[in-house]
Amino acid sequence: MVQIVGRKGRVNMKEKLYEIPLNDAMDAKDECPFCFVERKMEQDLMDFVLGSCASYMESDTREATDKAGFCREHQKKMFQYGNALGNGWILKTYYKKTIKEMKEEFQKFTPGKTSWKDRLTGKKGEEINSISAWVAEKEKTCYICDRFNQVYDRYIATFFHLYKKDAAFRDKLKNSKGTCLHHFADLCQGADKYLNDKEKAEFFPMIFQVMEENMERVSADIDWFIEKFDYLNKDADWKNSKDAVQRGMQKIRGGYPADPVYKMK
Repeated sequence: MVQIVGRKGRVNMKEKLYEIPLNDAMDAKDECPFCFVERKMEQDLMDFVLGSCASYMESDTREATDKAGFCREHQKKMFQYGNALGNGWILKTYYKKTIKEMKEEFQKFTPGKTSWKDRLTGKKGEEINSISAWVAEKEKTCYICDRFNQVYDRYIATFFHLYKKDAAFRDKLKNSKGTCLHHFADLCQGADKYLNDKEKAEFFPMIFQVMEENMERVSADIDWFIEKFDYLNKDADWKNSKDAVQRGMQKIRGGYPADPVYKMK
């Protein structure tokens, strides 16, 4: 183990480097520690692709981004990030590769023929259009999503490694706000993979209670948020409901609806 200096300058317990992100996420007391990790890694990847390190100018990075492309969500976030020149360079080679592939697909394309049965019934066949299939295949990949997915399973494994070996981590989990439903499903799947029968018999009742209590907590915050708009409650305390809508959205689907646009530093 290595001695880690705390993120605020204080000396923490001894940690392994790969344990730090999850411990930081648990210490943040967020609605979901995996959303916390996911956001941090996404921002790090945005910085890597478009930030001051200029990775987009490296041939191996451009080769990887040309191959994977970017999903609609991350393409938009890259534009919002603010590096127009960097985005231009990435698009420059991606377009050339895509046009080359498109021309090849056009050359070998043959339209599907309508059968006599289809003509009589007026129904179209179920044959997949090859151009449509080519586009669909390109939309399956995203450089940022794929990079995150490559390491996400390790975060799940690290979570259960800490759960089994670190009593303090287990206490943090028991007293946490749980996770969003999206990442909760991954935790349940991971428990089946990483815990033995005895450990599962302890883990599932505990995590179910944590989730139930915190779903009820967020639901109550949303209820009070709505009640505050009744004129009878206009002078009442907001309690913990001012940000109930965005936290409620996160708890159901994950992510941070209220986050500002992440921009180049």
